[in-house]
Amino acid sequence: MLKYAIRRMIFVLPTLWAVVTFVFFLIRIVPGGPAVAALGSYASEESIRQLEKQMGLDKPLLVQYGKFLKDLCQGDLGRSLITNKPISQEISRALPYTLDLAFGGMIIGILFGIPTGILTALRRNRAPDYIGRILSLVGISMPEFYLGILLMYGLAIKLQLFPVLGGGDLSHLESRLYHLFLPALTLGIVMTAFVSRMVRSSMLNVLREDYVRTARAKGLHERKVIYKHALRNALIPTVTVIGIYMSILMGGSVLTEIIFSRPGLGKMMVFAVKDRDYIALQSVIIIFSAFVFLFNLITDLLYAIIDPRIEYH
Repeated sequence: MLKYAIRRMIFVLPTLWAVVTFVFFLIRIVPGGPAVAALGSYASEESIRQLEKQMGLDKPLLVQYGKFLKDLCQGDLGRSLITNKPISQEISRALPYTLDLAFGGMIIGILFGIPTGILTALRRNRAPDYIGRILSLVGISMPEFYLGILLMYGLAIKLQLFPVLGGGDLSHLESRLYHLFLPALTLGIVMTAFVSRMVRSSMLNVLREDYVRTARAKGLHERKVIYKHALRNALIPTVTVIGIYMSILMGGSVLTEIIFSRPGLGKMMVFAVKDRDYIALQSVIIIFSAFVFLFNLITDLLYAIIDPRIEYH
């Protein structure tokens, strides 16, 4: 397992470096440059040169790139053009809210998606199967921002069961979970739809396999056949979907955080674009990319845990 993990990390690091490099050069080829984009096209030449010097843009591009990589390896993401505060501090305050939202949506999606997929597969072409397939189709088709507005209107405004806005106090678990429920439910419902459909499809394929029929012929309890033999083999494509959707959840958190006014990375990125704070935007994109690669790495490791034979390929 350790060798497999190291091998996967070796493959991930060059790709992450390529993404970081792409983001660095993309920010710097903005028409007029980041300084002009930040100050506006009517700014004086003196103001632009002063800001370029402050940002280190007056130096050769390769020198800027070398300093950028050096600072990045030391955890220094630079300073915001708007607040002049270290961006790493702003990200450290916003990141927990985004992680809460992503993992909250994932937990809801797994807790409801896997049992629903198993149930619809075992009751194929019966009432539970039809109901589950219809609900999953609705969940996939409905935009997350629209679903979030519906949940907010129904559960927060009409019934007043949950808060409408905010992310809660990170130091108090109850407040944190109380403010997290509706945004996480918004993402979790959509993920439930994807997971349930994948589990259903995988289970239907696995249940036709010879080893499942053999296990039943041996007189094993049906629950043992389903959960020990069938489900474990059906989890490989399901884990793939969960891993991919975790990356989507990080991106989907942008709209959800705006709707529920949560202080996360998504909201930070939107305001960075609005304020033309391209240094902050660059940093947030890099953090998002790092987590996408991390989720993919975890997915690969889960493959080896579910099926140890993968480790040797």
